[in-house]
Amino acid sequence: MKLLITGTNGLLGQKLVSQLEKETFWDVLATSRGESRLGETAIRYQSMDIENREDVLQTVAAFAPDVILHTAAMTHVDQCELNREACWRANVEAVQHLIAAAEQCGAFLLHVSTDFIFSGEEGPYSEEATPAPVNFYGESKLEAERLVQGARTPWAIARTVLVYGITNSLSRSNIIVWVKNSLESGKAIQVVDDQWRTPTLAEDLAAGCLLIARQKAEGIWNISGKDFLSPLEMAQKTADFFGLDSSLISRADSSTFTQPARRPPRTGFTIQKAQSQLGYQPHSFEEGLALVARQIKQLQ
Repeated sequence: MKLLITGTNGLLGQKLVSQLEKETFWDVLATSRGESRLGETAIRYQSMDIENREDVLQTVAAFAPDVILHTAAMTHVDQCELNREACWRANVEAVQHLIAAAEQCGAFLLHVSTDFIFSGEEGPYSEEATPAPVNFYGESKLEAERLVQGARTPWAIARTVLVYGITNSLSRSNIIVWVKNSLESGKAIQVVDDQWRTPTLAEDLAAGCLLIARQKAEGIWNISGKDFLSPLEMAQKTADFFGLDSSLISRADSSTFTQPARRPPRTGFTIQKAQSQLGYQPHSFEEGLALVARQIKQLQ
């Protein structure tokens, strides 16, 4: 089975490649914009700009994948709010190109989406909940979902929440790394306690996507962590795990910070469908912390 992945220079993409190195089921083509950041790997890499329609059509046609796993996106919420045209190109127009390419070769298209398509008024959400985004990032991802659902090829959507993890070549941080680095340097931090999420270990999201891909499981799937936590709880658990001074953490609410994009207050997902039908088994947040801690140690 041939699998083409977009966005393999990103966190999820790198975790997918790492897991696929151990598999013989898939013949994989890893793609991303620019040079590979995957390090030493036997998996083939090819630069592909998802915003360039001809590049997408030619690359996909030449490889003729059975499955396209689309992880690439513009995900920085405030940048999406401030740079709407760039966000739309990356998150909507690129999906149009991939749908056209998938339709040409009859590929199963798996699109990664987000909890930010929801208002955050009544989470955690099931797959059947009604979307109502409160920021432009969420609007762009919801429009991409609508396009995928109208595709003339088999499709699935994997929605996820607040992905965390670490690789040796990523500049962007996440809540665990930020809390750990801040507290280790003696820096006091403010963390909100009026938002709730089901934080997702990047390895779990990768595993969930591969379960969908392997089974060509059509439809919408919630692929997230299983613990419903506020960022303040995540920060406190991180401090406790690494034995750091949690007195440096102070409680804040969303009004404390000025951000261009609104955040949905209460999202998170119920994941029973993926657990029962796909065999998806995510780590607890504490187990995820332990895995990240081991990886940080290996990188030092």
